[in-house]
Amino acid sequence: MSKLVLSISVCLSIALGLPSAVRAAEPDAVPLPGNPATPLPGNPPAAGPDVVPVPGENSPMIIPAPDEDPEDAPEAFGSAPLPDEDTADTPTDSEAAAAPQDETREEKIDRLFAELKREPDAGKAARLAARIEREWRRSGSATVDLLMQRAAKAMSEKNTAAARDILDQTIVLAPDYAEAWNRRATLDFTTDQWGKSIADIEQTLSREPRHWGALMGLAMILERMDRKKDALETYRRVLVVYPALKSAQDAVGRLSDDLLGPAI
Repeated sequence: MSKLVLSISVCLSIALGLPSAVRAAEPDAVPLPGNPATPLPGNPPAAGPDVVPVPGENSPMIIPAPDEDPEDAPEAFGSAPLPDEDTADTPTDSEAAAAPQDETREEKIDRLFAELKREPDAGKAARLAARIEREWRRSGSATVDLLMQRAAKAMSEKNTAAARDILDQTIVLAPDYAEAWNRRATLDFTTDQWGKSIADIEQTLSREPRHWGALMGLAMILERMDRKKDALETYRRVLVVYPALKSAQDAVGRLSDDLLGPAI
């Protein structure tokens, strides 16, 4: 008799559009994979174990130095290649006249570094630094230069996989080209792969020990690893080659205060 009553109740519920009785007669529902249950109003969804933050978002590795605006990228690793390098950072007439006509690329970089070390004005020093970076980016191979531009484009579009593939190919083609190692270190830096970034920074510095961009990147990683003493020493190495770099100056002052206490 009770079964008959239950059957009649279910039939009436279906006819009247009342789903509650049908659910009561069914076993507990199991949510389908990939379709989590909708949370109740006012209750935020619980964080599941498989939720992984998007690489690069809210990442401590891309927090700018304290003296920089939040929207600006840190001065680590230097600037990316530009499509029209030949028109960028063109020396003035006086700069061109001061340059020896027969100097090699290496001699030119050494001369610019000597000027950079003596220049106290931040603006003039930045111009010298840009000219050095321009020389660094000249690989001597049109193919390698094109690959570097494509890698920079992929990085700007946050296409990490494509950028890494291009940079891997570039390093195979030109293993002695410091900027290829430096750009891959930059990629690892922005995706919080600290160990890989440090390994590529070491490769960069073995080819160009004065690379202040790679040194800045290394110092920032060390600071975020709470290796403040090592970070301070690395920031000081930056100032040896680029004394007017304000972000390095501020970092040395900040870490000196943390480790030694403020000057009396």
